[in-house]
Amino acid sequence: MSVPLDPDLSARIAENLQAVRQRLAKAASVAERDAASVSLVAVSKMHTADPIRAALETGHRVFGENRVQEAVDKWPVLKDTFPDACLHLIGPLQTNKVRDAVTLFDVIETVDRPKLAAALADEMAKQSRHLPCFIQVNTGEEPQKAGVLPADSDTFIAACRDTYGLNVAGLMCIPPQDEEPALHFAFLREVANRNEVTGLSMGMSADFELAVELGATHVRLGTAVFGDRPKTP
Repeated sequence: MSVPLDPDLSARIAENLQAVRQRLAKAASVAERDAASVSLVAVSKMHTADPIRAALETGHRVFGENRVQEAVDKWPVLKDTFPDACLHLIGPLQTNKVRDAVTLFDVIETVDRPKLAAALADEMAKQSRHLPCFIQVNTGEEPQKAGVLPADSDTFIAACRDTYGLNVAGLMCIPPQDEEPALHFAFLREVANRNEVTGLSMGMSADFELAVELGATHVRLGTAVFGDRPKTP
């Protein structure tokens, strides 16, 4: 049996989720969209299992993790208890972690290079798990960030579909911190429209309302749901 959660923790997570959903609904209303068309991905990276379980016990089911190994350490037990949980990989994926990623995750949001696309296609075929994939676009062309360059995005999207047979469910971006995010959200929407891609994973705790107004179908919120991340030792 699992240890009962701290009531204060449960209450805090429930309040945070309610507040976020209210803000999301307001942003959707401003954009004349149905709030149900936007999926809230609760980013649980660096948080322990307890706050995640608190969120799960409120009924929330969509989560995001950045690191495969961290997710492997936390999520198998949580998924045994909550088998309908949906876990997104939202951090860079190395090819040597593809097997574990395909086994544990339900959506891969960070496909960004041919070698990774090929490895994912091969492993998904082996496991008979044809997961939805998002193409990560490095809209700011930042050398330290993962993501296909904007100039290569159309070609890579086509290759992921036609050469590797991936289920391209959407596009994802992380705008530069010192630039107006609306420009990057609008650009990602343009790329999605011309390639007939329906999903848009964009917007985090500081700018998700703007992302919703610009067409986001998935927003990735960590701090707004779980609070500040624990400091690493």
